[in-house]
Amino acid sequence: MLAGAMVFAGVSHLFWARSEFQNQVPDWTTEIVPIDKDGVVVASGVVEVMLGAALVALPKERRRVGAILAGFFVAVFPGNVDQWLQHRDGFRLDTDAKRLGRLFFQPLLVAWALWSTRR
Repeated sequence: MLAGAMVFAGVSHLFWARSEFQNQVPDWTTEIVPIDKDGVVVASGVVEVMLGAALVALPKERRRVGAILAGFFVAVFPGNVDQWLQHRDGFRLDTDAKRLGRLFFQPLLVAWALWSTRR
């Protein structure tokens, strides 16, 4: 289930939700990496597809891939915080309360990645 969710999320980065994901990329990111927000979205989408595929293709490395995925979820968390602090809409997060609520969902994704790959 996690693998499918990751592939779906990654593909959505590349196609229909690309502009929505750009709202989650902090402005300072483009100062650190030499690509624009769209490039960050595309790169993160490719990473999500690869991690989802790795969960299926590399069953002996499932725990390691889960740990990498958990780290990925931690790494993108500043984008969620920035979206809340900068009051940027995206994915129907059109109020500060909704954006703040979204922040509490990220630890659940980290836990899901670790829990579902523990065996």
